[in-house]
Amino acid sequence: MRIAIDAMGGDRAPASVVEGAVEAAKNWSELEIILVGDEQAIKPHLSNQPSNIRVVHTEERIEADDEPVRAVRRKKGASMVMAGRMVREGEADCMISAGNTGALMTTGLLVVGRMEGVERPALAPMIPTMDGKGMLALDLGANMDAKPEHLVQYAIMGSIYREKVHSIKKPRVGLLNVGSEAQKGNELTKVVFPLLEQAPIHFIGNVESRDVLEGACDVLVCDGFAGNVMLKTLEGTAGSLFNVLKQEFTRSWLTKLGAALVMPGLKRLKQTMDYKEHGGAPLLGLNGLVIKAHGSSDGRAVFNAIRQARTALQHNLTETISAEIVRQPSGK
Repeated sequence: MRIAIDAMGGDRAPASVVEGAVEAAKNWSELEIILVGDEQAIKPHLSNQPSNIRVVHTEERIEADDEPVRAVRRKKGASMVMAGRMVREGEADCMISAGNTGALMTTGLLVVGRMEGVERPALAPMIPTMDGKGMLALDLGANMDAKPEHLVQYAIMGSIYREKVHSIKKPRVGLLNVGSEAQKGNELTKVVFPLLEQAPIHFIGNVESRDVLEGACDVLVCDGFAGNVMLKTLEGTAGSLFNVLKQEFTRSWLTKLGAALVMPGLKRLKQTMDYKEHGGAPLLGLNGLVIKAHGSSDGRAVFNAIRQARTALQHNLTETISAEIVRQPSGK
């Protein structure tokens, strides 16, 4: 299994990328990890380089503030674009990047290419849930608008992903909506509801956003606009909540004493909600496996993104999704 990693993507690159890659290479000797980026910047972090890591040198990179389409088209030697090209040309089985999200989506579409039958690839991150199992949600930002057939494809791809990568039998698929009744919602959700009932998935109906953190389903389907709004709301609420707790627990000696008593539980809660545990978000619907790691990923998060890619490759995720999609009327 050959995994190409954009070593220059992310807030902590290349140090955190190399750290996670080295740990993964030592854990799984069957992997060949290809670090794509500036060799002079990468080498100082490779003092104990495992034999199954190699560097492909390029000095060009895509910056966080680059306009995605223009950057991908003009910076053909950028580390992210080169990693995508390696997947397209069969030199790598997967690519991972913590860089510019828009540019990675563009790389997926223009360089790696769409899977046959898929109209819109979907960004599918894991949302932490209180039961610790997490919820795969798609689409959370790759496409702001969607048609009913797009959501059906999201549901099928997400269901296969959870079954193959997370070993969940008959993943529960829910449709994000403003109410649990089938007739609730806007025109999109009303039309797609009966289509999801007929799809080869375990559809459980509508799911309200207030039930997301409780783990109401294993796969949550929505258009990119609603999904991204929900995701940013959850992230902001979680961040604000932890800040408020920190302020309250440091208010006096008595609250500090209380904090000491509940600290183990709070640490477990914070770990449950930590993106580093999930590694990254796959871009489902492409001709190859592409994983978006969090922009502020540390070595642990990069390691988990590689673990995620390894599991997906072991289960032939891309081929399995492709085979199912082409059998569907919406995929023809």
